[in-house]
This record gives sequence, structure tokens and C-alpha cells, in this order.
Amino acid sequence: MPFLNRIQKWADLRPDDLAIAVGNRGFSWAELRGAAEELVPSTPETYILSEPNSAEFAALYCAGVARGRQIAVFDPAWTSQTREEITRMLPSASRAAGTELEDGEPDSTFLIGFTAGTTATPKGFTRSRRSWQTSFDASIEFFGLRPDDKTLAPGPLSASLNLFALSECLYAGTEFHTLRHFDVGDAHAVIAHDGITRLVVVPTMLRLLSERGLMASVDASAIRTIICAGSKLDARTLKAARRWAPNATIFEYYGAAELSFVSGRGLAAAEPLDAAGTSIGRPFPGVQVQILDDDGVPLPDGTPGNISVTSPMVCEGYLWGDDGHALRCLNGRYTVGDQGYLFGSDLHILGRSSDMIITAGKNVYPHEVELALSSIPGVEAAVAVGVPDDLRGRRVVAGVVPSIGGLTATALSAGLEAVLTRDKRPHQYFSLDELPLTDRGKVSRRMLLEWIINNDRRLQRLR
Repeated sequence: MPFLNRIQKWADLRPDDLAIAVGNRGFSWAELRGAAEELVPSTPETYILSEPNSAEFAALYCAGVARGRQIAVFDPAWTSQTREEITRMLPSASRAAGTELEDGEPDSTFLIGFTAGTTATPKGFTRSRRSWQTSFDASIEFFGLRPDDKTLAPGPLSASLNLFALSECLYAGTEFHTLRHFDVGDAHAVIAHDGITRLVVVPTMLRLLSERGLMASVDASAIRTIICAGSKLDARTLKAARRWAPNATIFEYYGAAELSFVSGRGLAAAEPLDAAGTSIGRPFPGVQVQILDDDGVPLPDGTPGNISVTSPMVCEGYLWGDDGHALRCLNGRYTVGDQGYLFGSDLHILGRSSDMIITAGKNVYPHEVELALSSIPGVEAAVAVGVPDDLRGRRVVAGVVPSIGGLTATALSAGLEAVLTRDKRPHQYFSLDELPLTDRGKVSRRMLLEWIINNDRRLQRLR
């Protein structure tokens, strides 16, 4: 991995400076190097890391990628059946691992990552050391990581967003913080007392931290960078984050575990918010974006199609679980099936092709509907799905979490008139007690559909 030689450098130059902190436990650079060096000789060539967040996680991770090793980072929340099934499919390393805490060959595989597929078993893909070093350099340039930054990524280190943030900080020699388990109060305590300047979070975490931080008067004025991944930020989250961390540039970006970074934008403290729009900014350094149809033919500006990239940060491919649609190469460019369009140099993201709703012959992307609904006053959050319809094939329906009482279907329809064409507007609205979320905090449209079918008590039809 391309950060091990960097750790040697930081341990020599700044041995007593803090490298990583998890709760009240941490490692200096010298301590991290020492702990990892002790582990290397006993670490197998293909190493399975399945641990909750801890300082020791970082040492195990470093040992697991030393020299020719490759590491598979399991989610500790996986069932024993999933763990056993994936373990059986893991390959053996193809080269001797060595016993030193040193980086391996740049083009060799170091990481076996996992991403959810169309089946219950996560798909396994591999990454080269060079691809992540290139990603580090692009990220540091794009997000402006500074030597004195202190990063807090409060989510699980088994998730690629947080694992990358840890690795990037080890590479750059900057201080990294996380929590044993995500807790809003614990995160606020770290922000207030440890001088955090940089947050790496998903949208649901940012909303919780911002809104509860405002209620509890938690000072976030030292935060100068917020990096948010997973989906575009809705209006309420953006406004709350801007009020809570008034000096922060808020970055939102589009990427995928298989593609790494694709495009993004930073909203400076004084910059107007564009919460209802679909723009996700401009390509990252070294990335070329093109919109292609399913045959690999380029599409003109403004025409939706497959977001496809030429990038040195793309993964090596799948070890298993490749259904032929997850990662495709179209005319030399790679796509994971996300749909969008280019308008000038700005990329607009619409969502996965599998989420697209075909209604009366028109294509509607739930993501676009959700962003528009979330910009309406009185709407805290929104999620849209397609339900079967004898006349249209499917019709668009939406669930909203109200921020105020008295929200009606008529008010929602009126609020969409200026931002969505008639064929994209929902035909039915439900008030939700809560958002349907996965265990990773992502909105689940499938779960909303189940709630509607089962007339779940957590939703009520709006009139």
C-alpha cells in the first residue's frame, strides 16, 4: 500500500505527533509503526480484517497490506453465513509477502473490496496500490487537505468512505479521528475538544450532527471542510450544515467503490445553495467523463445516459458477483450504470438505471424527484419510488418526512410546479414518520415500496 513508506517517514520526522485517535485510545506515528511492525511477520498473505473501529484496526490494516499482501476488510455486522461464504471465495496471494513494513509493487493488488449487488452476497472487487495512490493525490488536490488538518470520519472503518479517509491521512501525514461507534454526542465532543477541521460523512450523519449541534450550541466554527458522499445533499441538510459550521466549504461528490472519484463541487461559506438541482460538479483531476448510450455511443449535452469515465483510479475488476451490468466497459470507458448528463463541463446525476421509473413511456429518476421535493418548505426529507399501474405501467409516488404540521398533497404538487415537469411529479404522496434506511444509513426505496404494499403504520397517505 502506498502509505507504508510514508508512515516510516512521519515516524522518523514526527514520532510523538498523534497519527490516529479512536475514543480515548490513540497512536503516535512511532507507536503506529511499532505496532504494525510487530504484526507483519504473523500476518498471512491474504488477510481478513473484521474488526470494529479501534486504534488497533489501523495497525492491523497496515500489517495486512505490507509488501505483497492483500487485505479483505469485512463488515463486522455481516452474518456468519455471509462471512463464511465470502471467505471461501477469497483468492490466495500470488507473491511472497515479506516481513517488513514496506509498500508492495505499485501495480500489485492490495485490497479486496465489497459492494452490494443484486444478490444477498456482496460482490468482491480488487484494487491496485497505484490506483489508490492516484486517488490520494486527486483527493488531496480537490478537497484541499492541509498538513495541519484534523479529520473526523465517524462511521465504520469497514466502509470504503472511511477506510479511504484513514488511508489518505496516513499517506498525507495528517491527524485522523474516528469513533468506536457512531454517536452524535461523542462526535460533538471530539469536534469541540480535539480541534477537528475536516469532516468526512454521509448525508444522514451530517444532518444529525448539524441539527443537533445547533440545538446543543456545539461550536463547529473551526471546521473548514465537510466532505459528504453517498448522495446529493438535500436543502435542509445543506442549510443546517451551513449554519452549524459557518466557515466550512461543503463538498459533495459523485463516485463509486469501483470507479473511485468522478466529479464533485465545493460550496464555499458565502456561496448560494443549489439544493434542488442535479449538478454534482466537475470531474476530478485526471478523470474524463463522457455520457454514453448502452452501445457505447457518445450522447450530446443534456441527453441522459451512462456516466462513463476514463480514469487511472478505476478498480481492477470483480473476483465474483459480476452480473455483466455492475461494472461495464463501453468503448474504452467504464460505468457502473449510474445515469446522468453533461451540461458544459458540469455533470448532472440522475441515479441508477435500475431505479429508473418508466411511466407512460417517460423515464423518471427518483433522485431528481427527491431533490425537488426536499427543496419545498416544510419537507425534511423525501424518497420516491414507482408502483405498478395498469394504465401507465408504473406511476411515481413519494414519501416525505414533514418538518412542520399540516403538509398536504396539494401543497407539495404546487411546490413542484416550477422545478419538475408534469410527467415527473408524483401521483400520490405519503407522510412518513421516518425515512426507510439501510443499516448503513442510506435511503432504501425498496423498503418504502414494502411499506406501501403492506400499509405500514410508519406512513399515512396525504390528501
